[in-house]
Amino acid sequence: MKKILVAEDEQNIREFVVINLERAGYRAYEAENGDQALALYDQEKGAFDIAVLDIMMPGSHDGLAVCKELRRRNSSIGIIMLSAKTQEMDKVSGLMMGADDYVTKPFSPSELVARVDAVYRRVALAAENKEGALRDELRSGEFSLNLRNRSFMKGGAPIELTQVEFQIMEYFFSNPGTALARGDILRHVWGPSYVGEEKIVDVNIRRLRMKVEDEPSNPKHIVTVWGLGYRWDASVTNVTADP
Repeated sequence: MKKILVAEDEQNIREFVVINLERAGYRAYEAENGDQALALYDQEKGAFDIAVLDIMMPGSHDGLAVCKELRRRNSSIGIIMLSAKTQEMDKVSGLMMGADDYVTKPFSPSELVARVDAVYRRVALAAENKEGALRDELRSGEFSLNLRNRSFMKGGAPIELTQVEFQIMEYFFSNPGTALARGDILRHVWGPSYVGEEKIVDVNIRRLRMKVEDEPSNPKHIVTVWGLGYRWDASVTNVTADP
């Protein structure tokens, strides 16, 4: 059963989310604030595929704090933020803290389920690949991307990536030196049915630069192609595969 953690302090919205996700085949666990969400996560020993978090919640942990804590504990869990139209900066903050996507209130059941399904597909695919479906390793200069255990290294030191970040790097490594349009990155990583905005790509690139670049404000590897998108500027020097 696909397990999902839903944290929303407004009862009507929480029940709306839970009912529609359970109709779509998910097993939903409810929390009315961030503290309860983290307690539920501990109670279930972190065995959640996705967390849906409202940004504004009472208590010592709002949605952004819960997002940051869940991402610190688990790089594989899918995280979706629920936000109001007036919370534009909070959306960016959530993505920078490790969220995979956000849904703006008010939203329809179909939009909610489509966004959750898209994140779940990425999480499930990553889990399958980690079990050995893919065994190749891509190398690019001092960087290596292991598709078997979903690890990323720079100069032999591990760098923790979210599932979205890993897929973006995989796309870069598979297209070295190629200018990739934001729309192409969006379709490749989030899927062709994604209905969100392209700026989610820019926020994830900002986050990746903070992890990959020596000087994030002066990137040498993830280079902006003005008016189009981004380019990975180190070539793949060696690709190996286990026998």
